[in-house]
Amino acid sequence: MAKQGRDVRGLARFGEPGVLVLLSLSGGAKHGYAITADVLEQTGLQLGPGTLYGALTKMVDLGLISPLPSDDRRRPYEITTSGREALTAQIATWSRIVDTGRTRLAPA
Repeated sequence: MAKQGRDVRGLARFGEPGVLVLLSLSGGAKHGYAITADVLEQTGLQLGPGTLYGALTKMVDLGLISPLPSDDRRRPYEITTSGREALTAQIATWSRIVDTGRTRLAPA
C-alpha cells in the first residue's frame, strides 16, 4: 500500500480526522461534541475524544480553524479561510479519485 505524504497544509488521507473536522465546521461553528455528532451523522465515522481534541489542537496551531469565545466549558471552533482552502483542495483530489473509480468500475 502506498504511503501518502502530507500536503503543505498539514493534511493527508481523506479519512484523517482533520479533514473530517473541516468538513463539519464548513457547515458552521461547533464545539467538540457537536463536531463528533456531525461527523458520525454525515460520514458514519466515529471520532474518539482523544483523536478529536488532538486534531483540534493541531488544526488551531496550523491556522485551519480558530476557537471562538464561550460562556461555558464548551469551546466552539470555526473554519478559517486557510481551512476552507485546505478542505477545497482535499475535496478536489478525492473527487478525481472517486470519478476515476466510478468510471473504471462501471459495467462495460
